Amino acid sequence: MTQKFTSFETFYPYYLEAHENPICRRLHLLGVIVALGAILYSILTQTWWTLAIAPGFGYPCAWLSHAIFGKNVPATFGHPFYSFKGGILMYRDMLTGKVPF
Repeated sequence: MTQKFTSFETFYPYYLEAHENPICRRLHLLGVIVALGAILYSILTQTWWTLAIAPGFGYPCAWLSHAIFGKNVPATFGHPFYSFKGGILMYRDMLTGKVPF
């Protein structure tokens, strides 16, 4: 990834473009839901070691969705913090109808 961004505001349109495939977006959302479920399980059962594997549920869904459906490289490889924030905003925008589900 060679593209540089000076602010999140310039990054977010790029992030949305990388997620224009609806199946890619849905698999991202599924990964987040499963990862949050793993975190909730860790808290409820107090098996704290399972917190370490929670990202292992979410990221494969996202990465595979880019490889198979998005046909692009995940933005998280070059911009991990912007991508995390972009994901949260994209999920919000999906729930509010700004971004198609």
